Amino acid sequence: MPSPTKPLHRSTKNRMIAGVLGGLAEYFELDPTMLRAVYVVASIVSAAFPGILVYIVLWMVIPEEGSTA
Repeated sequence: MPSPTKPLHRSTKNRMIAGVLGGLAEYFELDPTMLRAVYVVASIVSAAFPGILVYIVLWMVIPEEGSTA
């Protein structure tokens, strides 16, 4: 479980595209590769889960690591 004082951010060290899933993996203390695999499978399997749109929204909403936002 994440610490209440630990900020959610996009990772600059563990990124493939924008660091969204890497940042979520760091926040929830999960393996980033497994989180990416689950996210891709969920995006493909579930027609009700618009994975690309969710990723883009998270990209815009979650601040990058080290930013002042």
